[in-house]
Amino acid sequence: MSGDTHQASEHDDSPLTEEEEQDIREHQSLNSVSLYAVTHREGLEELKRPFMSLWWSGVAAGIGISTSVLAEGILHTVFAGSDSQFALENLGYTVGFVLVIMGRLQLFTENTLTVILPLLTHRSWHMLGCLGRLWGIVFVANMAGTLLAAFMMYGLHAVPTEYIEGMNAISRHYAELAFSEAFSYGIISGFLIAAIVWMKPSVQDAAFFVIVMFTYLIAIGNFTHVIAGSTELFLLAMQGEITVGHAANIIFATLLGNIAGGTCLFSLLAHGQVAHEIEPD
Repeated sequence: MSGDTHQASEHDDSPLTEEEEQDIREHQSLNSVSLYAVTHREGLEELKRPFMSLWWSGVAAGIGISTSVLAEGILHTVFAGSDSQFALENLGYTVGFVLVIMGRLQLFTENTLTVILPLLTHRSWHMLGCLGRLWGIVFVANMAGTLLAAFMMYGLHAVPTEYIEGMNAISRHYAELAFSEAFSYGIISGFLIAAIVWMKPSVQDAAFFVIVMFTYLIAIGNFTHVIAGSTELFLLAMQGEITVGHAANIIFATLLGNIAGGTCLFSLLAHGQVAHEIEPD
């Protein structure tokens, strides 16, 4: 895969130079063009990363995002019977996203925005191939990470039984969704995750609070996220509560919804608002 690190290098230009981006970050608020430039450059950098870097970062992200389900299960158990149980347990959902996003691990739903902007700027089959390569590696790696996390928590008894029961309780609602529901609820999640990615360069020190705020909204609104949700489905499948086919069906529906929200909606809107202000290729 040695050639992978340079396959997107021919498109390293962006609306602003790296020095201009750094100066904007340090001295003034970012406008929409500047936000686009920063996110665009990050997308180009991701597209050039080698296979093994993407793979292990994606696996780590899958394991890391599973701590959202673990934290929810723990809080569900601790606050059982409380009138505020639902509101409190959903705070746990934010844990994995803080870990993964601030740890700069490869989460598929973040890449529904970052690597799309270079494609929108440089429309070519080559860039589409680079995008497909990254999406494929990261998604499979995320799934491997969540599957491994589910096995460690349930199969290896790394988590006490009462917390597994709590995780099961919060997972069943997701598993009961119809294909159309998993898809439509996933649109909102995809849009919100893309919004976090878009806002990160401008919020900087407040990134923690932005991540918590938007991912809490995803949790309390019962919206669907394909990577975090896969941990829930894998846990239930391992215990025989759902079939592997059913889990795959819900994962696929959520994947389509997240792509629709993050790419087809947010990315196109982000590009559209600056398309006439950035320099043409």
